[in-house]
Amino acid sequence: MSRHEHTIGVAITVPEPYGCLLQDWRRRFGDPLADAIPTHVTLLPPTQVATDSMAGVEDHLDDVAAAERGFEMHLRGTGTFRPVSPVVFVALALGIGDCERIDERVRAGPLARKLPFPYHPHVTVAHDLPDAVLDGAYRDLADYEAQFPVECFHLYEHGLDGVWRPRKEYALGEPRQQPTPAA
Repeated sequence: MSRHEHTIGVAITVPEPYGCLLQDWRRRFGDPLADAIPTHVTLLPPTQVATDSMAGVEDHLDDVAAAERGFEMHLRGTGTFRPVSPVVFVALALGIGDCERIDERVRAGPLARKLPFPYHPHVTVAHDLPDAVLDGAYRDLADYEAQFPVECFHLYEHGLDGVWRPRKEYALGEPRQQPTPAA
């Protein structure tokens, strides 16, 4: 990545206390990315954006958020993408359609891109680990359950240190603030 580009992602951040609890599980499983990636449901996977395009991206995300509404998310149980990808995740029992709709809107305009796999909202808890560890993660969180309102999503930026950090929060259903004209 050059200094003229940003690696960004868009995600629904899993709120506390659930986010920290799932991040602790990810750390216990030995996932080296546990401390670099906040607990989330992806809406836009890592994407390169030119620095001079960021204002347009942020305007686009303002419009997406304003057109959407909050919803309930219910996480329950585990799933896996194996054998295609070595991932174990906590599954969504409620909120799938909302995530799919927002994902489709986010991946339009300046962020239009095709995904290598069909979009499947989830919360990763173990990635690229030995099969025995992935099996354990699948079993250990099989009864996991959490329910919470989703009222926003975040634009994340991948730092040079490898850590994903929120750059901006987008409240769902709130129109963009227009600048007040100077008197």
